[in-house]
Amino acid sequence: MSNELLVRQDGAVLHVTINRPEHGNGMSDAMARELIQLLDRAHESSDLVLLRGAGADFCIGRARDPNRPAPSPDAYERREEYDVIFDCYRAIRRCQVPVIGVVQGRAMGFGTAVVALCDVSFASDAATFNIPEMGHGIMPTMVMSALFDRMNRNAILWMTYSREFIDAQRALQYGLVSTVVPADRLDQEVQDFCAKLAASPRPAIRGLKEYLRSAPDMSEQGAVDYARSLHAMVNTAGAMKNSPQR
Repeated sequence: MSNELLVRQDGAVLHVTINRPEHGNGMSDAMARELIQLLDRAHESSDLVLLRGAGADFCIGRARDPNRPAPSPDAYERREEYDVIFDCYRAIRRCQVPVIGVVQGRAMGFGTAVVALCDVSFASDAATFNIPEMGHGIMPTMVMSALFDRMNRNAILWMTYSREFIDAQRALQYGLVSTVVPADRLDQEVQDFCAKLAASPRPAIRGLKEYLRSAPDMSEQGAVDYARSLHAMVNTAGAMKNSPQR
């Protein structure tokens, strides 16, 4: 692993910090590949992943890898070059343990997409969010592929068309983040939440992720039947025996 992603294991919590503060924590393709590997293996050592940025910002978008050649002019080749970003989005979705995002400053483009994909996202009341791609002559369907089932259509299109920053409270209204807390309380609120989550039965946490990953694409009856099966299976797991009966 490079020093552009700082990784620290603290008990059941895997801390991953985007570590390019002098560049707003822009995410290169090489960093995205590292993040994919971390997320795909997180369940082997951890009950949750805590993802944040070093310094003032969360992530101001993508950054080109040093010495990388210019993008291919061929559409099919260029499509493959972008697959690492789509794979990174999928890795957050499929991660077997919860991914918790912590946003202390700007989240832009790719950063906004990552925040939306996290299972729970904390935002400082000083955090801001935007999708600037249209201002650079780029149609932002890459980012939109992360948002289409997280935010409503009008909110997505307003952010992409206007390119304006929104504050944390509007991000909360749009469904982009889970909660907004005062900047001076951010670390403590995150710590308290992670402790509560780490103390929860692991089968239940993983079962919730599994259900929400699949149920929205099912028919109503299929989603109900799947819930019945998971409810019976998870609630009879050995790890649930010490939990209060419901």
